[in-house]
Amino acid sequence: MTDTRFTVDDLKRILREGAGADEEANLDGDILDTEFELLGYDSLALLETGSRIERAYRIVLDEDVLPEARTPRAFIDLVNSLLSTNQLA
Repeated sequence: MTDTRFTVDDLKRILREGAGADEEANLDGDILDTEFELLGYDSLALLETGSRIERAYRIVLDEDVLPEARTPRAFIDLVNSLLSTNQLA
């Protein structure tokens, strides 16, 4: 299996495609440690983003853990930990 990594660019693309980008949401620049709420994304938008990631990357994001990923960095780390676990299986 290839080494699949989920990147900030992947997250930005999926956020824009699935949750939309409101005029105030600025995904340019260094956003890794900015909370999603400050970026203009609410919990519903993150659930949609999570669903899209699950389908695209064939992983399951735990609904109890997902809300704890409040920043892009935490979200990316969560996805990558699941991807690496799937590669080991």
